[in-house]
Amino acid sequence: MAVRRSAEEVQLLLEEFRESGETRTDFSRRLGIPVTTLDYYRYREARRSRPRLTRVKLAVPASDPSATFILVLGNGRRIETTWNFGDADLARLIRIADCQ
Repeated sequence: MAVRRSAEEVQLLLEEFRESGETRTDFSRRLGIPVTTLDYYRYREARRSRPRLTRVKLAVPASDPSATFILVLGNGRRIETTWNFGDADLARLIRIADCQ
């Protein structure tokens, strides 16, 4: 039967792994857990630590079509344009630029 670990137990396990200096295989073998379980815990931790979207305020009113809109994404990419498109188009632009 699978062992259910609490979030605290998983965090301690990951800290122990990082401090051990062992390979994933050696560490997993020593503790008697599958390597895939350790990999899953590491993946889940990395996914949670990724940057999330942040609420922003516009410095220039959106009604001014000559205003320049600059969006700096978490990966360092920068989008600079005029604000003359709808919310759905902006969301699509961000999604496309963030995946590249």
